[in-house]
Amino acid sequence: VRGVVESLQMAFAASIVGMIIAIPLSLCAASNLAPKPIYLIARGIIVLSRTFHEVIIAIFFVKIVGFGPLAGLLTLTIASVSFISKMIAEDIENMNMGQVEAIRATGAGFSKLLLYAVQPQILPRYLGVSIYRLDANIRHSTVVGIVGAGGIGMTLTATFKRYDYDFSLAILLTIIALVFLGEIFSNWARGKLR
Repeated sequence: VRGVVESLQMAFAASIVGMIIAIPLSLCAASNLAPKPIYLIARGIIVLSRTFHEVIIAIFFVKIVGFGPLAGLLTLTIASVSFISKMIAEDIENMNMGQVEAIRATGAGFSKLLLYAVQPQILPRYLGVSIYRLDANIRHSTVVGIVGAGGIGMTLTATFKRYDYDFSLAILLTIIALVFLGEIFSNWARGKLR
């Protein structure tokens, strides 16, 4: 139970932090909003963070902060930020610029431009991508634990080392149920957004 709770805590916390950090990063990574140097730096951060698989990042953080859920939280946060910001930056680049130009024509500043032209066009997609990332984080929270980054994966690894296969099977069934419940929640939440 403690491992499942830890996995869920890591997934939810990483999703929330990732959603918050992804907003400014995605705005900076949109070529139609950000100046070229800022755009290149933001895109470089996104590309670098997407280069490595979550397990590799988890091993890296386990070496830095030690075994436990902090390494898992940091890993899932990096994965969330990179995924959400990439998707939203591409949406911003593909949005209808007519609305942006209309708001600019009124003499509105950048904050009003974001509030009245960008936000209405990308908010539904942002929420949908964030819900999808939460679902993915629930799945990945079980995997990163296998390398020592907290959650139910650490418990699973310990049972394999003890050759306690009955308990291992119970954990695997719990992980399957957890992912299944995450999928149900994800579908329900996306249905509410429509």
